[in-house]
Amino acid sequence: MSITPTIRVQREDFDLQAEVDRLSKGKPGIGAVVTFSGLCRDEGGTLSALELEHYPGMAEAEMSRIGELAIERFGLNGLTAIHRFGKIAAGENIVLVVAAAPHRQAAFDGANFVMDFLKTSAPFWKKEHGKDGDTGDWIAAKDADNTARDRWK
Repeated sequence: MSITPTIRVQREDFDLQAEVDRLSKGKPGIGAVVTFSGLCRDEGGTLSALELEHYPGMAEAEMSRIGELAIERFGLNGLTAIHRFGKIAAGENIVLVVAAAPHRQAAFDGANFVMDFLKTSAPFWKKEHGKDGDTGDWIAAKDADNTARDRWK
């Protein structure tokens, strides 16, 4: 049986527990579920929001490609990846990865793999909005993100 990742790019928030339940309920072969929820931080009180843009169609396609690679490489029983777009206030959810596997290490590795590639390969862009009303530049990927991704090669 082929496993297809659940991929969504959406403006609205997500419910972490509902996504875990959707992925794992009624699947007794799953021994571990790992979740990663990325939030918009306030950068020490200076940031009010992040504006996230994406390349429609391409973002979903790249997320699906990454998800399929993770399922195959780590033997996952299921995978959900959700990425939000729009203006997201400090403290709100940005991204969710849920990886399910027979054993914990595969679930942890699958979730890490997906996040490392989402940060560097999926066509999303971020712009900071300061509490002082200042709108910053679009933020480029960090060298540390590329280094994290490269460990999987």
